[in-house]
Formats: sequence, C-alpha cells, structure tokens
Amino acid sequence: MYLHEDDREWLMQPGANVVHWAGGTQELPGGLTLVRCGGHFEGAAVLHWPGGAEERGVLLTGDVMTVVADQRYVSFMRSYPNLIPLPAASVHRMVAAVEPFAFDRIYGGWYGRLVERDAKAAVRRSADRYVRAIES
Repeated sequence: MYLHEDDREWLMQPGANVVHWAGGTQELPGGLTLVRCGGHFEGAAVLHWPGGAEERGVLLTGDVMTVVADQRYVSFMRSYPNLIPLPAASVHRMVAAVEPFAFDRIYGGWYGRLVERDAKAAVRRSADRYVRAIES
C-alpha cells in the first residue's frame, strides 16, 4: 500500500507493506503513476494508467473526483457523508494535478460509475461547473 506522507496520521495499522511517498507523483511498476491531487484529505491521490482505454489513458479516481449520475461529469467534495463542498482553490489544484496526464476514461469508486470518453475535458468542464455553483 502506498500512503502519501501528508496522511500518516490516518494510518491505522503500520507495517512493512506500507510505502510512504512524498511529492506530487509516485511512479509504480507497470507504468502506473499515483498523482497526489488532494481533495477531501491532503494526500488524496488518483491512479493514472497510461495503457488503459486502448492506450488512450485512464484515471482511477475512487471518490477523489467522483463520477456523478450524469457520467459526463465528476464532482469534488470535502465530505461526501456530510455534503461539505471543497473550496474553488482546492478544485483548481486537483485539476492542475492531473492536467499533465493523458486520459480518455475515468473509473470512479463505485460499480458502473465511469466517464467513458473525453474524460480530461470532463474534469475541466466539471471543475468550471462546480466553481460556478459554489461561487454564485
């Protein structure tokens, strides 16, 4: 398990299988990359898989950038159970963190939640829509 150093206090069971990492990215075997983008906790990360989606690239986001019911969009939250939104600055940082990576698809954290194509544009479009909503 890879755990960003910003989130050490959340580790419930330390052990030899936990790898602590720092910085914005962590290269993994097989060409995968962990991308620290923050969000509902400081070390929140997504996984970039460049070989996914027929070599067009995939982001595996869990609930860091959650795929919503309208699967052309993702959303961003500080706390999903309590419906507490993230501030605009955090959303902008999250988008900037994934911008250098090529990806055409996003797999969210729940069955059937995916942005099937044009996912990089979906992240940008989603961030714009989110910021407009929280700032209006």
